[in-house]
Parts: sequence; structure tokens; C-alpha cells
Amino acid sequence: MSPVPSSVRCHVVTGKGGTGKTTVAAALALALAADGRQVLLVETEGRQGIAQLFDTPPLPYEERRVALARGGGEVRALAIDVEEALLEYLEMFYNLRRAGRALRRVGAVDFATTIAPGLRDVLLTGKVKEAVTRRHDGRPVYDAVVVDAPPTGRITRFLNVTGEMAGLTRSGPIKTQSDGVMAVLKSPQTAVHLVTLLEDMPVQETADAIAELSAVGLPVGSVVVNMAAEPALPEPALARASEAGLIGADLAPALTAAGLQDVPGLADALAAEATEHARRWAAQDELRDEVEALGRPTVELPLLPGPIDLGALFQLAGRLEEHLRTEVAA
Repeated sequence: MSPVPSSVRCHVVTGKGGTGKTTVAAALALALAADGRQVLLVETEGRQGIAQLFDTPPLPYEERRVALARGGGEVRALAIDVEEALLEYLEMFYNLRRAGRALRRVGAVDFATTIAPGLRDVLLTGKVKEAVTRRHDGRPVYDAVVVDAPPTGRITRFLNVTGEMAGLTRSGPIKTQSDGVMAVLKSPQTAVHLVTLLEDMPVQETADAIAELSAVGLPVGSVVVNMAAEPALPEPALARASEAGLIGADLAPALTAAGLQDVPGLADALAAEATEHARRWAAQDELRDEVEALGRPTVELPLLPGPIDLGALFQLAGRLEEHLRTEVAA
């Protein structure tokens, strides 16, 4: 069974800063590229985070292969440069690329995107839309496009380009461009996935973003709970430590059996650490309930030791591939 939901070809990944949305976007691209598929991974914030994850030189404004996936699939990456996107836009609609370069030399590009920040988002999302709809010999060039999008606090404004541009222009190529973008972003071709942690603020921002996206008709996909740690104690012990707490005397028999009964203060320190761990785990379980109450398909990705390298990305991609298969079956 294909791991790619047939109706979704544009996967937008967002999340509160620090939740690992770039890592999740990269892993999702690898999952979607399995079994010989062609996937484009797009960066919109100019941080070169994708290049760092795949250990490649900084990405230029062109689509470059960064990884091969299982079955001969391919992940290509693109870091969108706003100035280059504007030059491309001027050439496409007005045949003015040379004039655009002159505008860049005098700082007009920065001026235009500063006084009309919605124009910047039209250019960024316009390039995404072009990649999603690009065809060769009647077939889509990419089976899927994954977008490492801005954080949840800005995601609705970033994607809702028609509303943001309404006050700037009511006709002409920019209006046509923004309408074309929205036709893709509000269609079944698109899903906005939200990355969170089992912490109060990320979960609340995720809930707020889902409400905002739904209010303007943007399609919400899955919630990805990232960096989910496994409990260090069996469930009965977790429940007991969380509810009543532990004291050093509770651990004394085990320490004696291990030959550690003579270490001063060890039992009390271990008991305090176990109690803190159990109560933190109980709080995370409550947040799991809040995530489930959001009513979206949910997948948990494990907390991996050490820095994220290509091997770690493939490990996360395997878990996301399982989730995608479940979504197809559903």
C-alpha cells in the first residue's frame, strides 16, 4: 500500500519554535519518498536548517537532491530566496527580470516586501504552489511537496495570502497569483501538520493554530507529538510514585540487594528523582488527553539520543511512514 494519501500532495509542517518542526518536515519528506517517489522539501525562513540536517552546503535558490529514500525515491530540497522569487515572478508575468535586478541593486525589493509584508508570503507560497502543480509530459513532477513553514504563531497569516493581500490589490497579476495559491492551499491537495511537545505552551499553541486554520478554511492534517520520552519505571510504580511519592526507605531493600546500602543520601536522592519523573509523566499523560481531544490524527515520534543525523531522520521517517499507511487505510 502506498504511504502517500492520494489526495494530499502539499504537506505544510508548522509548530511552535523549539518543537523540531524542521526535523519533522525532513523526516516526512523521506517517508513520502519511499518506494521510488519524487519529493520536494521546501524551506521558507532562510535559516538553512535543511542543509544542516542533511549535512550539505547551504542550499541555493534551485532544487537539489539531498537524500535517496528506500526503493529509489529521491528527496530534493529548495531554500526559497524572496528576492530570487520576485525576479522569477517579474520575468514570468511581466518579462522584467533584468529590470528586477536593477530594482534589487537600489534596494527596491526590500522596500516592497517591507511595506507590503503580505507580498513576501505571496511570493513564498506562490513558489510552493508552482512546485505542487508543475507537470511534465502530463504528469506531476513531484509526488509530494513538503513545506517547512513558519511557526504556529504566524502560520495562518502566512497561508491565508488572499486575505492578507486584499487591502493591497483587488485585481491584476498579484491578485491572480494569490487566488491561484489559495485554490491549492484550501483544496484536498493540502494538509497542514502541526508539531508539538507534551508541554503546556506547545499544546496550547497547537490548539489555537488548529482553530485559526479551520476558521479560514485551511485544511488541518495530523498532529505530530515530537520527542516523546519512554517512562523509566513500570506503570504500577509510576502511579504509586506520582500519587503518594517515594521516600528513601521505599528503595532501601533494592539498594541493599545491589550492595549500595552504605552510600549516604543515595536512597533519598533516588526516591526524589523517581517521584519527580513519575509526576512529570502523569502531567504528560494529561497533555496527551488534550492532544487527543483536538480530534486530529496523531503520531508520536521518540526522543532520540544525541544530535539528529541522517540515520536519525530515517528512523523518524519509518514511524511517519507507518502513520501515513494508517491514514490511507482510514
